[in-house]
Amino acid sequence: MIKDAKCITVKELPVTERPYEKCELYGAEALTDTELLAVILRTGRKGERSTDLARRILMFPDDSGNITSLDHLSIDELKQINGVGRVKAIQIKCAAELGRRIAAGQRREVLNAFDPQSVAGYYRYKIGHLEKETVMLLHADSKGRIFYEERLSVGTVDCSLVSPREIFVSALAKKSVNIFLLHNHPSGDPTPSHEDCLVTERVAEAGKLIGIKLLDHIIIGDRSYVSFRELGISCCCSAEK
Repeated sequence: MIKDAKCITVKELPVTERPYEKCELYGAEALTDTELLAVILRTGRKGERSTDLARRILMFPDDSGNITSLDHLSIDELKQINGVGRVKAIQIKCAAELGRRIAAGQRREVLNAFDPQSVAGYYRYKIGHLEKETVMLLHADSKGRIFYEERLSVGTVDCSLVSPREIFVSALAKKSVNIFLLHNHPSGDPTPSHEDCLVTERVAEAGKLIGIKLLDHIIIGDRSYVSFRELGISCCCSAEK
């Protein structure tokens, strides 16, 4: 008698369909998103394999099956999924954070303040997933090497609440010759608002007076970014290498 597929355990599957054995034979890159998540989960629940549970998690909450959605789910939201308790929810969030830090670390090696794409690529992994708007100030030397970063604000409606005075007090204290503004748009759309443009112009003009260049202002969206430097918007984009 053939068992119902839902009752078959992982150990009863062919070796090439078992995530652990498949990883050993072909490498982790051969695993599907579902299989990778199943390895993190380790176990399913009564009557359900870890791979089946992983598949249901990836389909939550909108049936997209997109593994990147795990970034946007909180521990409490994950616990709403039948079969996911406190431990499994924490495992998932830690695995997502580990992947993000590895990706960010790899991009850090080519990070240069004069290259908006490299900066946006690196900071997308640090703040692109955040649910609240976060404004960061980066300090760079004359060669474009970023040597210090700080969060100016978290949870503001727009960038207009950033104070140029606060920015330049910090820049002078750290003897920066170049500074860089960067923030995320939780909506996923990196299109600059009117306030974003105004604050960029104000900071660029203030920097000219005291000899500190605003190299760029980058807005991070879901899978894209906008660089004031690349678009040629405002005075700051005339900064030269």
